[in-house]
Amino acid sequence: GRDRMRDLLLNQLPTDLRGVRILDAGCGTGALAVELAARGADVTGVDISPQLIGIAQRRAPEHLSGRLTFRAGDLSDPTLDHFDHVVAMDSLIYYSAPDIARLLQGMAPRLGQSFLFTVAPRTPLLMLMWRAGKLFPRSDRSPTMVPHAPTKLAAALQRGSLRDVERVTSGFYISHALEYRP
Repeated sequence: GRDRMRDLLLNQLPTDLRGVRILDAGCGTGALAVELAARGADVTGVDISPQLIGIAQRRAPEHLSGRLTFRAGDLSDPTLDHFDHVVAMDSLIYYSAPDIARLLQGMAPRLGQSFLFTVAPRTPLLMLMWRAGKLFPRSDRSPTMVPHAPTKLAAALQRGSLRDVERVTSGFYISHALEYRP
């Protein structure tokens, strides 16, 4: 499922990314960042986990080192520069609709073209799993994923547009891709 989603997000961008600046927000081990750099983009990968950033740096192919920068931190950090595109695959699944709207609109002045991101879709199965997970003591749970309906996310935006890209479902992996344009 994750590989299909990564391919779907990559297919939303031009094939030739030479001279294009991209932020891979929540880059994890850097797989998406490496593919973007291989297509010519100058990529900054950011993740809140220093351990994952260390793995991304070690795995980065030597021949792409001039086009890849990895750093630990938050995707909303105002010291991050201007980007043509931002891609956040499975990084916003814990954000509420108002938080996603604030993030998108807060980044809009530093965003040239698009912000591609995924959310957990609001499906009957996912909602059942979400409610069941709330029955466990708080100390025994991972952070709470927040399922979203794209139409409600679009309504939370005060400016810009939100395009419904596609949902990917594979086994237990369910994710919905969206594109924000300022």
